[in-house]
Amino acid sequence: MIPENAREILEKALFEAGKVLLSHFGTSHKAKVKESISSVVTEADLASERTILKVLVDTPNPYNIITEESGYVSHGSEYTWVVDPLDGTSNFAAGLPWFGVIIALMWKGDPILAGMYIPVDQDVYLAELKKGARKNGVPIRTTPSSNLAEQLIAYSFDFSSDPAKTASEMQLMARLTKQVRNIRSTNSLYDFCYTTDGRLGAVINQTTKIWDIAAPTLIIKEAGGVVTDINGDVINFDLSSGSFDHNYAIVATGAGVHQSLMNIIKNH
Repeated sequence: MIPENAREILEKALFEAGKVLLSHFGTSHKAKVKESISSVVTEADLASERTILKVLVDTPNPYNIITEESGYVSHGSEYTWVVDPLDGTSNFAAGLPWFGVIIALMWKGDPILAGMYIPVDQDVYLAELKKGARKNGVPIRTTPSSNLAEQLIAYSFDFSSDPAKTASEMQLMARLTKQVRNIRSTNSLYDFCYTTDGRLGAVINQTTKIWDIAAPTLIIKEAGGVVTDINGDVINFDLSSGSFDHNYAIVATGAGVHQSLMNIIKNH
């Protein structure tokens, strides 16, 4: 199912984009606001995306591509690259090192190959469908614990134009603080990476796009974790040109703590 050379293409795109981001990191960047004050773009996003697109398109039979900045490009393929050229742009623009590159290869609506790269740490997380997850070539697993009280949980929180959504999320975080060890968040791929390798017990983010979570969904599942939407249902990705920017509310956890966390969410 995974096309020949797809993994090599993925890794090249991740590493080349990482070099671009490091070359821009620490310099002055004017962040341009997109759909809300929590969503911004810098020249580094665009430079990284240009580099990735050059790698992905420079093949005999290019696949469809969805990127955060350029949107949907169809090449009439059953395969689609889903790209976040700079995840954690707000962190990056502020000079914080919590940022990286996320790329997934989808077959129809399912991620089958995925990578997350943290250039500052030079850590790469990779997964192929039914072949497990690896960090820098070493197999990794989500937390084996079933005790939610032992876990640090990442909860990413963004601006919403809906006051009721903001209030609901604040109330949920208040409930969580009473039943987990603590709440942490970088609001970036770091939260997914740390959940994948067991340093965090879970990550919750109710404001994500497909480019934020397609790769983490596969990687965390291949590391033995569970990924659902906020209601506990399977996430179904929509790759259509009119719906690719749909909002997703994601809950990604180690297998042993998912039900306990969902109980808190559902009771809330």
